Amino acid sequence: MGNTQPGELQRHRTWSPANSARRPRSGIVALASLTTLLLIAAGGCSTSLRDWWHKGFKVGPDYCPPSAEVGEAWIDSNDPAVKTSGNIDYAHWWTVFNDPVLNELVYTAYQENLPLKIAAWRIMEARYQLGVARGYLLPQEQQAIGSFMRNQMSGEAFPMSKFSQIPGFKMSYDDWLGGLTASWELDFWGRYRRMIEAAEANVQAQEEDYNAALVLLQAEVASTYIQLRELDERLDLARKNVALQRDTLAIAKARFEQGIVSQLDVHQAQAILSNTESMIPMLESMRRVAENRLCTLLGQPPQDLDPVLGPPGKIPTVPPEVVVGIPADLLRRRPDVRRAERLAAAQCAKIGVAEAEFYPHIAITGQLAWQAENFSDLFGSSAFTGMIGPGFRWNILNYGRIRNNVLMEDARFRQAILGYQETVLRAAEEAEDMITAFLMEQRRLRALEQATQATAQASQLAVAQYQQGLIDFQRVIDSQRALVQQQDALAESRGKVALNLIGVYKALGGGWEMRRNPTAGVILTQLQTKQGSQSGQAVTPAPTPAEVPQSAPPASPFKREPENSQPQAPAAPAQPSAEGQGQQVPPAPMPEAPPAQKLPQAPGNLPPPPVPSESSAEQKLSLPVLPVQGEVGEIGISG
Repeated sequence: MGNTQPGELQRHRTWSPANSARRPRSGIVALASLTTLLLIAAGGCSTSLRDWWHKGFKVGPDYCPPSAEVGEAWIDSNDPAVKTSGNIDYAHWWTVFNDPVLNELVYTAYQENLPLKIAAWRIMEARYQLGVARGYLLPQEQQAIGSFMRNQMSGEAFPMSKFSQIPGFKMSYDDWLGGLTASWELDFWGRYRRMIEAAEANVQAQEEDYNAALVLLQAEVASTYIQLRELDERLDLARKNVALQRDTLAIAKARFEQGIVSQLDVHQAQAILSNTESMIPMLESMRRVAENRLCTLLGQPPQDLDPVLGPPGKIPTVPPEVVVGIPADLLRRRPDVRRAERLAAAQCAKIGVAEAEFYPHIAITGQLAWQAENFSDLFGSSAFTGMIGPGFRWNILNYGRIRNNVLMEDARFRQAILGYQETVLRAAEEAEDMITAFLMEQRRLRALEQATQATAQASQLAVAQYQQGLIDFQRVIDSQRALVQQQDALAESRGKVALNLIGVYKALGGGWEMRRNPTAGVILTQLQTKQGSQSGQAVTPAPTPAEVPQSAPPASPFKREPENSQPQAPAAPAQPSAEGQGQQVPPAPMPEAPPAQKLPQAPGNLPPPPVPSESSAEQKLSLPVLPVQGEVGEIGISG
């Protein structure tokens, strides 16, 4: 490390008590002047000397958040069911269903879901990479050296052959060496600082990736739960229709035994009864698949969820209106949009890293050592030796490789910008699609309700008139078959309305803010249920699990304590902070929507999973409940 490398201009000075006061300052000044001239003369560079000075001695472009076209209002903003303002807690949007079981499932999935924990550890990986990048600002190489060599010179080789005959001339000797070497490449062109910028942006991108995974998890848990309740309702209707058709079959048998009708009516009644009964195993199979999917989301093997879900229930009531805000709020809230913007920022910094290769690498290299022939003399003052000196290494005659590398990174940056704008467009498209689906399914639901009510009345009249002999049995069969179809379609439509509402909130990007107060959703529904019962309103939530005390986070029914687990200290409340992480990016202004009602503060965050035992300050983090830090700055939005 202390040796002069080919093509490297370096000045060495042996240390001794006589010359220790002298320093090669003139060489450093001359080298700095020379490199400044080289900066001006460097060809193929996009950063001028003035820009380099104003950018804080860094080459490459400074990042500016890109703009994105968004609409001024939603297409269906004039619909009475679409509100651009109102009371909605996007951080706990699933509480609009007022279902305590759903809240418990979402909270449990937040604690136990494995893909979410993987996303949390990706953040930790990115933070460790950031620590590595910061380390390059300090001396990059420090080594302790030591060696012993036994040297034997040839008495026949020139020039030693001329001295081998001299009395007392030693042809063999020992060489003991011990000391320290260091090399520090100065960040003269901002190469390492650009690497830190890219690493910081990558950390923030991984945080947004975690947020996106959390939003997707919440939507999947809620959708799977709604599907379970929809299947419960469809199964209940199917069993009721089976009972009704059995009564009809009994009527047909009685009339056949009386000789009033032929056996054709009995066979038709049995056929429609068996067809309705065949729906039940199919629906039960679909329900078991939904249960297994929910178990996986909760980080558990497939099991019977009836102790948790309670008896079969109805589809949660869906509010007739949805608060969607404005498109600009959507883009600032959605994690995938924010992640795409951070990836563009990281790629912009890589352009500066590539451009720094145009210029000389200026370094200071030094060595402190003790060297002697005899080990007993190794640590004497006369055995001390050392050297220090500046130098530079410049890649010349690169045949356009460096410039093409810069252009390659610039092309990737342009791709990242276009990818960000494409993400914005797809986000707006998804939100518009889900809003339309929610509104249209509501209209379809109202029509199905009227059709089902009329079909039920027609079926009752058909059975009564058949008993009186006024109509044939075919009219009864047709009416009951239509009733089964209409009731099943009505239940399916009610489920679709709830699923589409979930899709709206997923498209809006809400839910990841629950990291700041995970138990607030559980407490909110408890308050809503209590207030509804006190005001005399009909509140029919799903079966409530054990009441959660407010002095501690609710215990998950799926929580498994690992064997020989060590007690873990509760994590500090998640809060925006750049201290300790080196991130100087200000948090993004998030659209604040007033909650439905004031929530009591949840006591603490979730316990962290096991982390590597290191004393680093970055290890004092709660996973998967991560500190909300390094959020995206203001995103330019036009349109």
